[in-house]
Amino acid sequence: MATQATSSSPSSTSSSSSSSSCPRWKYDVFLSFCGVDTRMNFTDHLYTALKQKGIITFRDDEKLEQGKYISPELLKAIEESKYAIIVLSTNYAFSRWCLIELAKIVECMKKTRLIVLPIFYHVDPSDVRNQRGTLAEAFAKHEEDTKVNTEDVQAWKAALKDVGHISGWHVHDRHESIVIQKIIARIFSESYHKLPCASEDLVGMDSCVEEILDSYLSEELGDVRLVGICGMGGMGKTTLAQEIFRRISGNFEASSFIANVRDETKNHGLVPLQKQLLSKILMESEINIWNVCEGINVIRNTLCNKNVLIVLDDVDGDEQLKALAGRHDWFGPGSRIILTSRDSQFLKRNGVDDVYNITGLNDDEALELFSWSAFKKPHPEENYVDLSEDFVNYAKGLPLALKVLGCSLFAKRTNEWKSALDKLKEEPNRNILDILQISFDGLTNSQKGLFLDIACFFKGKSKDCIRDILESFCYYLDYNIGVLMDKSLITIGDQGILWMHDLLQDMGQDIVRRESPKEPGGRSRLWIYKDIIHVLKNNTGTEVVEGIMLNLPIQKVEHLSAEAFSKMKNLRLLKIGNEKLPEDFINGIVKLPKDLNRGKVQFPKGLSYLSNELRVIEWHGYHLKCLPTNFQPNKLVELRMHCSGIKQLWKGNMILDELKLIDLSGSQKLIKTLNFSRVPNLKQLILQRCVRLSKIHASLGNLKWLIRLDLNGCKCLESLPPKINLESLEIFILSGCSRLKKFPEVEGNMSSLLELYLNETAIKELPLSVVHLTGLTKLDLRDCKNLSSLPNASCYLMSLKILTLSGCSKLNELPENLGNIKSLEELDVSETAITELPSSLVLLKNLKVLSLRGCEGLTSISSNKLISFPLMRKRRVDPTGMLGRSLSNLWSLTNLNLSYCNLQAIPDGLGCLSSLTCLDLRGNYFVYLPESTTQLSNMETLRLCGCKHLRSLPELPLNIGFLGAGGCTSLEILPLKPEDGPYPNLYLLNCVKLVNDEDYGDMLLTKLRHHIQFKGDKSDYRITIPGREISKWFSHQSVGTSVSLQVPSDKLKGVVVCALFVLRQHHPLHQLPSNNGYIFTHGLQWYLKANGYERRSIPGCGFSEQFGKIESYHLFLHYYPYELFGQELIENLSQVDANGLGQIEIGFKTKGPGLEVTKCGARWVYEQDIEDLNQTMRGCSSGSSCSITPYEDDLEDSAKGTKTE
Repeated sequence: MATQATSSSPSSTSSSSSSSSCPRWKYDVFLSFCGVDTRMNFTDHLYTALKQKGIITFRDDEKLEQGKYISPELLKAIEESKYAIIVLSTNYAFSRWCLIELAKIVECMKKTRLIVLPIFYHVDPSDVRNQRGTLAEAFAKHEEDTKVNTEDVQAWKAALKDVGHISGWHVHDRHESIVIQKIIARIFSESYHKLPCASEDLVGMDSCVEEILDSYLSEELGDVRLVGICGMGGMGKTTLAQEIFRRISGNFEASSFIANVRDETKNHGLVPLQKQLLSKILMESEINIWNVCEGINVIRNTLCNKNVLIVLDDVDGDEQLKALAGRHDWFGPGSRIILTSRDSQFLKRNGVDDVYNITGLNDDEALELFSWSAFKKPHPEENYVDLSEDFVNYAKGLPLALKVLGCSLFAKRTNEWKSALDKLKEEPNRNILDILQISFDGLTNSQKGLFLDIACFFKGKSKDCIRDILESFCYYLDYNIGVLMDKSLITIGDQGILWMHDLLQDMGQDIVRRESPKEPGGRSRLWIYKDIIHVLKNNTGTEVVEGIMLNLPIQKVEHLSAEAFSKMKNLRLLKIGNEKLPEDFINGIVKLPKDLNRGKVQFPKGLSYLSNELRVIEWHGYHLKCLPTNFQPNKLVELRMHCSGIKQLWKGNMILDELKLIDLSGSQKLIKTLNFSRVPNLKQLILQRCVRLSKIHASLGNLKWLIRLDLNGCKCLESLPPKINLESLEIFILSGCSRLKKFPEVEGNMSSLLELYLNETAIKELPLSVVHLTGLTKLDLRDCKNLSSLPNASCYLMSLKILTLSGCSKLNELPENLGNIKSLEELDVSETAITELPSSLVLLKNLKVLSLRGCEGLTSISSNKLISFPLMRKRRVDPTGMLGRSLSNLWSLTNLNLSYCNLQAIPDGLGCLSSLTCLDLRGNYFVYLPESTTQLSNMETLRLCGCKHLRSLPELPLNIGFLGAGGCTSLEILPLKPEDGPYPNLYLLNCVKLVNDEDYGDMLLTKLRHHIQFKGDKSDYRITIPGREISKWFSHQSVGTSVSLQVPSDKLKGVVVCALFVLRQHHPLHQLPSNNGYIFTHGLQWYLKANGYERRSIPGCGFSEQFGKIESYHLFLHYYPYELFGQELIENLSQVDANGLGQIEIGFKTKGPGLEVTKCGARWVYEQDIEDLNQTMRGCSSGSSCSITPYEDDLEDSAKGTKTE
């Protein structure tokens, strides 16, 4: 087809493999016919139809047959055609020229795969095959002619017979136009629809085309369909529509592609477009239309019975669509109308049936498209790869940018590429921005302002978090956000994040830059560090400046004059802070530098002026004691001043109706709050770590709209307003207010409160009025050391899901009616003085987490009220059995923590907790676990560390993934069957009696083999156990902390590492940290280093000496699958020389005094290694050296054995 003849070619230096492998034809179709029969009728109609469809067709003229000899050009035309249409008519065989053409066509059909399409025009196909009737007469005549060679006649007969066997069309008593349509449809279906996108402009679009054809334009989807293709400028909408048009236009009676509708309408109006549409559909050059209304009538009346394909490219106005394709019923059955637009809302409101949203190219596709433009081939030159990737990353998948940038760099040297890349960072490419700016130019002023604010300040921010700010700018937020989304200028991501393509952001920032190219003080928005400092230091700001966002490097200090902001009368947004701090500090992640509070922007002579138009002040490290006295913040919406020197915000009686948020976190000099009646619409008050603040103004208790109140870490705060009526409050945080002894009375309706944090306060009791907190879902009273009881009223908090009381050391009982809180899911009473649990606990059907860690008063749970039904207290029953029946009611329980509770026995009723996934029994004194433990089919984690009296375990549930039994020094039996599950990670530190079993080492390696075989692709596996030899199965071993390996080959499953370690030095218990939790005093980690790159340390095992002295050698074994290596490590492994030794290192690191790794080993794991491991196991069973040698009581002997080895 035309595209085959004109498809783009690669550069002179290289060629496309795809292009070279595809045949190129000069003609799409060669027409062979007998002029006497069909030149003036059927063949003429066929030729005209082919031409209208853009199918390049060769037809000989009338003079050819009048000559004596057939033209060599004609025979060459057959060779250069993809299709040959043969019109076999009554007199066709009488023409020697026709038969010569026919013989050449059949020859090319066999040699060059020329596609032959026969038309039996009033000729019976069987007569052609058998050469009867007029065909027999014709050949008889040729045989009588002495001028005709006999061999030629036989060749003609054979050729005609071959063609007679080809399926074609029989024109006899049927409409010729229908046959012509079917012929054209056949050519299009084979040459266009099935043809992949061959042009470099169409990289990555093949799947898009197929999806639209199959899911949006399929014949099965209805009679007439209007389909939109939508996306931001430069995304390839027009290219995609052109390719679809190319592929399927032949399937319709008529088709028309109208390009640049928006520009054409603006420049010439709609009537020329209506004429163009009709001219292409009707194939008439003169269309008489004088106005739009007349054009609408002509289009509707002319096309209503035609099956048409119409593409309207770049449509953006309702009047355009109404003039060209106003309604479905304007077009005949099966018609398809395709619209491309940047505005999805325009498409939706005009009744399109479907909208296809086009997205950017992925990295591989983007690199290929860029390479076609920059190198004229599908991949970059070797020394341009990194630079190409930099440009591709800049373009972020936008086809327009990739092509423009690629073309601009064609045939340029690498130093020019680097210079161009640097220039892009300062001055974006105008050709790209001009295309993108078309959508911006069509916005209203408020929409433009909103777009520029997002581009300069708010990209990546949550819409809900900045709603109040944007609404204060009079942006009609929801409506205008919708407009920007409809025009593909922004998107709303997960969690409401405002986002836009990087190049759209560049476009917006470039628009601002061009407001005053030379002087930043004349621009509406400032966000670049050097521009802002220039304006502030030189006092070049003007009334044009509306917003400043200054991010200083952490160590940078700028000294400014008091008049720095004096000329910026219209400044509405001011943000000054550090690149990383203090947000990380506020979250407790990073420790603050000591000098941060003095600020990073200094005003040695004070600050004399701030604009009264300010809606947002976010100034971290503001060092002055107060804001300027002449500042009238009547329009202020948000005030954020972390780590400031503010002592008091402002004095006076200003009513700040617009102020919604005050955040003075870390302002350590703040001693007094404002009168909150002056800020009646405040939604958030955040005063974290204001350590000198001792009281809060009483007016706080009546803030009607307050949603979040955060006083975390206000260590000097001693009192709150005696009564609070905060009807909108959702989050109330008083954590760490260590001097606060009383919680205020709750008045009125506070049902909106969801979370209340009172942890680490001095509160002694909760008021009865907490009953009004009916919406509360989380109550945190952790480490309230003075709290001795909870009021029964707390049991009427019917929405409560999480109740945390851990560390309340004076709390000795829970309310009897606790079971009334049906919604409770988590209850933590760890390290309290509780000796009994309320019997109503069994009514908590939704309880998922129950922690009694460190409740040493629960010496025997079986005598606890937990085991008694309320109606059965007076009956004498077996307590253990009763516990089972009672616990069985907690069918939702997934996590049970009974560690360090001095338990002497665990009842059989434990097996009733069918939902349990984690059971923590550390630090207790029971001798065995009940057999019912096996029934816990969902249990994944079992923690038994420090249970020194435990002797044996029952069979473990098959689903268990971790068994921690470190310090179980009496443990002798661990029933893990060698061939069957489960295959838990094992932590058996100091289990010295367990490994005296001679078959134990065999069993452990069997577990390792089973894990690798069945879970080894994505799951790692750890074993820690007493032992003093590393198995010979580890192919690489070394004395010390590291071992070198050869480069792994392909199809690696993972790596197994092993370390032999010992604790050389012990410490008295009083020197160790108090540990009723799970704090390790010692730890082991390992790393893998390849080609200079070290994978971050991988956790190994840890332990605390509180479990007992570690007096033996131990083995740590870790299988680490290839899936967890990480891409960077995998790439470095691939770069190591395949013959190199010692370039890959595996090593171990220790934490804690006295811990020493004496030997280590490692092995790459492949599929075949599983069988090697089997052989190792068989070797052990036949008496050879076992994988794990049992623990020897004499440490000296173990040490000597290691030295000897």
